[in-house]
Amino acid sequence: MTQFLPESVLVWLPDTIQLMYLVATAFFIRGLKLLNSPQTARRGNQLAATGMLIGIVVTLFDQQIVSFELIIIGVLIGGAIGAILARRVAMTSMPELVAVFNGFGGGASALVAWGEFARTTDVTTFDNTGLVTIGLSIFIGALTFTGSFIAFGKLQGFISGNSITFPGLNIINIGSMVAVLILIGFFSFDPTNPTIFWVILGVSLLIGITSVIPIGGADMPVVISLLNSYSGIAASMAGFVLGNNLLIVSGALVGAAGLILTNIMCVAMNRSLANVIFGSFGGDGGSGGSSADGGDKTVRETSAEDLAIQVAYASKVIFVPGYGLAVAQAQHIIKEVATKLEARGVQVKYGIHPVAGRMPGHMNVLLAEADVPYDLLYDMDQINPEFASTDVVLIIGANDVVNPLSKTDPGSPIYGMPILDVDEAKRTVVFKRSLSVGYAGIDNPLFYAEKNQMFFGDAKKSLQALNEALNEV
Repeated sequence: MTQFLPESVLVWLPDTIQLMYLVATAFFIRGLKLLNSPQTARRGNQLAATGMLIGIVVTLFDQQIVSFELIIIGVLIGGAIGAILARRVAMTSMPELVAVFNGFGGGASALVAWGEFARTTDVTTFDNTGLVTIGLSIFIGALTFTGSFIAFGKLQGFISGNSITFPGLNIINIGSMVAVLILIGFFSFDPTNPTIFWVILGVSLLIGITSVIPIGGADMPVVISLLNSYSGIAASMAGFVLGNNLLIVSGALVGAAGLILTNIMCVAMNRSLANVIFGSFGGDGGSGGSSADGGDKTVRETSAEDLAIQVAYASKVIFVPGYGLAVAQAQHIIKEVATKLEARGVQVKYGIHPVAGRMPGHMNVLLAEADVPYDLLYDMDQINPEFASTDVVLIIGANDVVNPLSKTDPGSPIYGMPILDVDEAKRTVVFKRSLSVGYAGIDNPLFYAEKNQMFFGDAKKSLQALNEALNEV
């Protein structure tokens, strides 16, 4: 490509390339900042995508790539796949899609490092630093690849959401990681031994499987966030392998953002990251979990007509969405119900728990899709003080994030986890198909509380019935 450029341009090209990398980095940082709010997230995505486009074009000049045929074919195929996924993947499947993206990102980084190593005829030309970054990129990228697809399988349901483990597995995983790091050290001193390279790759792929498969379904949102961080770190390592500053910076941004989000979610569950990875709990949850029959406990049911009267004459109503809302695709009908209540002068708000749903921000994105105003979405710390003055709380498909056992039972696996204090409201109504347990695999005493009523059935159909009943009040 550069052979067709004037010599005067070639003199300035290296500095111009680095300047454009800096511009692309600025786009990434600004885009990441705008992702902090649902109101500006779309613009943030557009800015980050623009930065990536700049980075790709500049890299073509930087690497003096002249074979555009394969690049154009890749862009067309990738663009077509992206367009199809954007139109066809439902919001309920978005966590699975994010897991796949993480896996492909980690796998791509590992392939880049592998390709850079394989195409070099004399591997002794690599210095120790270069060989270490190749090894780390292979290690992190490979475990991210297999780990992400195990997470995908758990979310999709063809791998059990229960913790699949055996005694000593954690020790084996830790030992394997240490062994890989030692092998990377040997690899940096003797890159001519292909056995070391293949052992690093094989063990790393295996670690991805054995480190994620013991983690229960309750912790999948944290795992997805952590794997996202891994994919960024792997990309940054690949940047060091290629000597590409933009890839180093962008990978570091993704890695840091993923770690920060992972920490926020761990704090929201009052658990350490080590406890999530090595001491996870939970089963399939949702419709796949075991059911709690309630024993001799009394369950109070309600109907659409009765509930319509309660909420129509209430002063304040708070909606608490959970994964059941996503499964039922009830985000649009919940907005219709809220609009009718607001027309009657009822104050309406939405309480969002940090780990509600199956990925970070799942509920925020879902409600934004239905054009729920952003200023009505409140996080846990903001909404908790308001439950005591709330007449009715409508809990749509949420379970563990409103389970009072986290405050009352030291023996419960969720004890100490901050929850939405819905039990302080004057009335709670739980929309649920049955009394099945949540991802934590434990019963919820809120279902049997005197102030609680159960509205059994599909969340969307139940809300539609409520919406129609409001017309008669």
